[in-house]
Amino acid sequence: MKLTVVGGGSTYTPELIDGFARLRDTLPLTELVLMDPAADRLQLLGPLARRILARQGHGATVTTTTDLDTAVDGADAVLLQLRVGGQAAREQDETWPLECGCVGQETTGAGGLAKALRTVPIVLDIADRVRRTNPTAWIIDFTNPVGIVTRALLQEGHKAVGLCNVAIGFQRKFAALLDLAPADIHLDHVGLNHLTWETGVRLGGPEGEDVLPRLLSDHGDTIAADLHLPRPLLDRLGVVPSYYLRYYYAHDEVVHELRTKPSRAAEVAEMERKLLTLYADPTLDEKPELLSKRGGAYYSEAAVDLAAALLNGAGSPYQVVNTHNRGTLPFLPDDAVIEVQAAVNQKGPKPLPLPSPPPLYAGLMAQVTAYEDLALEAALHGGRTRVFQALLSHPLIGQYAYAEHLTDQLIAHNREHLPWA
Repeated sequence: MKLTVVGGGSTYTPELIDGFARLRDTLPLTELVLMDPAADRLQLLGPLARRILARQGHGATVTTTTDLDTAVDGADAVLLQLRVGGQAAREQDETWPLECGCVGQETTGAGGLAKALRTVPIVLDIADRVRRTNPTAWIIDFTNPVGIVTRALLQEGHKAVGLCNVAIGFQRKFAALLDLAPADIHLDHVGLNHLTWETGVRLGGPEGEDVLPRLLSDHGDTIAADLHLPRPLLDRLGVVPSYYLRYYYAHDEVVHELRTKPSRAAEVAEMERKLLTLYADPTLDEKPELLSKRGGAYYSEAAVDLAAALLNGAGSPYQVVNTHNRGTLPFLPDDAVIEVQAAVNQKGPKPLPLPSPPPLYAGLMAQVTAYEDLALEAALHGGRTRVFQALLSHPLIGQYAYAEHLTDQLIAHNREHLPWA
């Protein structure tokens, strides 16, 4: 079994390699290809990947290349984890929106739109080349903004599934609070990528007992502290929102925080410098502890689980993925991309039936879905008007004066990545 990682020079990669090594029985890889245009990164990550696998007795071969067609030739699955523009572009995404008093964040709001505009054309070019070289390969997208990128891939007919680590993070946290194994926890996970709510926490599977009320009663303070949201809000909602909902539920508070402390991008850039120094150590043969602070917790477990289900029917029978709505949430179009529990096998994901969420969640989902439609149009076809329309429609922006200014700033800061500009 051959798997290709596009963006294999990422500092995330050792987390992924560690998962491949530990979960070899679930996903029996024989060949792993790390592809990245940054040859200097590959010179560090390739040898480190081999050492991590060797330490754990995994026999897969690891090759590195800067050539995409070579990398995907014969691959059973291609995992996308790229960042167009690198951390420098992320730093911009997180800062210029603050000028208008809007959240500066890399996956939502104006910064998220900038990332989508940079990313979608590149991902579609990669996917087209995968299809020409190896049309049977699955594409697993971990590249943000996952919902919009996955929608672009599916709209073009690619065999693609979107993946995020938010759900698996909640599963692990809830299992620890309840003193259970993660496999015993099934989440009623509902929403869009980075706009999700845990509306149920079930024991054993989708038909199991819902212990969310008990979880909130006994551990609500801990959960609220993790989310940086007040405990009374969780009690009134009766659900657990993802931490991305804080950008909506506490917008002004978040903007104030972002204006008064170093950006997350600056923190990550410094962390990456330290990680790359560690990766250059020829004696390092395991993922360093510092990597746990980089983000993407449990990414490797989620990726292995999904790849195994798609390729050989192994892995968990139900997984949280990003895929077409297909009537699952009747208030959204069938071709909207939602993030929900699905039954996953070699034919792909099939969302599990869900009750319609109450208007408190459904309204926000519908509005952000409408924004994502406009964002994808802007990413595919360009143009200042399309960018303005997408920004104006986003619930974190919504005022024409802000949208006008942010449109100008977005184009100015991303001109090198936008051929139409």
